[in-house]
Order: sequence, then structure tokens, then C-alpha cells
Amino acid sequence: MPYSPKRLEGGFSELRAKPREVASCRREASDKRGEHSMSIFPTKILLATDGSKEASLAATTAADLAKSTSSELHVLHVGAGHPLYETSGVSGITEEVLDAQRREAQRVLDEQVRMVEGAGAPVEESHLNIDERPDRTIVHLSEDIGAGLIVMGSRGRGGIRRALMGSVSDAVVRHAHCPVLVVRE
Repeated sequence: MPYSPKRLEGGFSELRAKPREVASCRREASDKRGEHSMSIFPTKILLATDGSKEASLAATTAADLAKSTSSELHVLHVGAGHPLYETSGVSGITEEVLDAQRREAQRVLDEQVRMVEGAGAPVEESHLNIDERPDRTIVHLSEDIGAGLIVMGSRGRGGIRRALMGSVSDAVVRHAHCPVLVVRE
């Protein structure tokens, strides 16, 4: 089809008339004159942590991002819950063991929140879950709170271990509705 300035003008005006929101963003004052510009930074960041060394690095990264972009920061820890091999109605885990797992999961979450707040970023809300798979919990919570970015660590499993055990970060990257920042050491 031959070049036509008229054709291009119509196409561009259609694009301008229908802007699309591609990320959770906020308007912020760009200068003293009161002009506004769109920020490419998310308004809400979800930090998914398991308390590992890699997750601690992700926590400091999320804290730095939240501080520098004035984003709301949510912290999530998914603790160990019922084992996947449990059959319905038959449980090899007692309530005592489940309570101990809950206490340990809460301890890890509290420790990560203290670390983030110690880095100078206030935590809007902390979330704890022990009843669902970590990847599903992270994706579902990010959708529920309207996160514009998920930050998490990666243990860097490779080869056979990754094939057998899977990777939480890989699953989150594949299924998340927003960008995912995977922090590696």
C-alpha cells in the first residue's frame, strides 16, 4: 500500500485518543509550575520472601526501590504448611507441628519486615500464608493488592534440581500480571 500522510495522521490520532494503561502508575508533580507527568514506577511493590540469603538481598533491593519511588511496600512470606503428599482426611502432621510452623513463618516475616524498615522503607502491610503453594500465593496476592512490581530472590537452582523441584521465581514470572524483579546474588 502506498505511503499516505493522511492515512498516517488518522492512525496516530486514533492511538492518541485511546491511551492504554500498561502498569500501575501514579501522577506526580514534575516541577514548581504544577505540571504533571506520568511515572513509570509502580505505586505498589510486593516483596516475596522466604528468609534466605537471596531473599534478604531482594528485601534491601525492594526497600531501596520503594524509598526512591515513594511506592507502597507489601511484604509476603509463605511458610511451610501441609505437605503436598498428604491425602485427604489422613494427616501425618499434628496441630503442634502446624503451630510450630506458623510461629516460625511469623518469625521469618517479622524479621524481614524489620530488615526492610531498618533500610528506611516503611512497610504498608505484611502478609503471611502457609496454606497454598508459594508461586500461587505470590501471584494471587499481587493481583489482590494491585501490585505494579513483584520483587523476589532466586536460589539459582540449575539443571536436574530445577527440573525435579521446580522454581518458584520461574512460575511467578510466567503467571504474574505485572513485572517481576528476580534478585540473584
